[in-house]
Amino acid sequence: VPRVLRAGTPVGQRQAARDQLTYAVDALVAAILAPRCAACSSILEYPTRGPVCAACWAEVESQIPLTCDPGQLGAVERSRSAGRYDGALRHIIHALKYEGRRSMAGRLGKVLRVAGADVLLDAHCAVPVPLHPWRRLTRGFNQATDLASSLDLPVVHALWRIRATAPQTGLTGASRRRNVRNAFTISPLLSTRVRQTMLHDRIVLLVDDVRTTGATLDACAQGLKEAGVSEVRALTLALAE
Repeated sequence: VPRVLRAGTPVGQRQAARDQLTYAVDALVAAILAPRCAACSSILEYPTRGPVCAACWAEVESQIPLTCDPGQLGAVERSRSAGRYDGALRHIIHALKYEGRRSMAGRLGKVLRVAGADVLLDAHCAVPVPLHPWRRLTRGFNQATDLASSLDLPVVHALWRIRATAPQTGLTGASRRRNVRNAFTISPLLSTRVRQTMLHDRIVLLVDDVRTTGATLDACAQGLKEAGVSEVRALTLALAE
């Protein structure tokens, strides 16, 4: 057994003390504040471990990998989703986007890395699907950027949403495609050096939270292809059907 893991050593004693302190803090916070799981609303037994309970994380991770492979989606050569837009995963995505529970992005990134191992392979960079600047300002962050930042790939903000689009929820497939047509272009803030080294003739991974028809991903991919990207793949947390 490595020396640092032996309970009788100073290192082991310090770790045991930290564990006891964490347990005490969890018990105190649970008793006084009774924080609830962002997904199922049950009282969190270990609130210091994050805003989602172990049972809900287990439900999400049990879906991986999602076997649905839609093949090519327009300009997107390959696409993967970690799970279906339902149950705990749906509630977790809502908490991330609309409640600002950004601490969950790291754990969700692990989910994406498992589900998207094949589309991550040989990818040169991750490009988050952008929000319109006004929506980005009012929300305070872009959830796609947080997810992309957890994938151990360089994150390139290559795309710019040049017009505000209506929410895709509730639209038909044809309406979704019309809604996002010509809505994205290469960012005017992107330097020539980054464009040449990270995009031109490269494999790029688009990242977003939810895919439904794939219209948004296709529109983004078309913009990237016009910038010289050789292959566009897509990775999302959830597939909505």
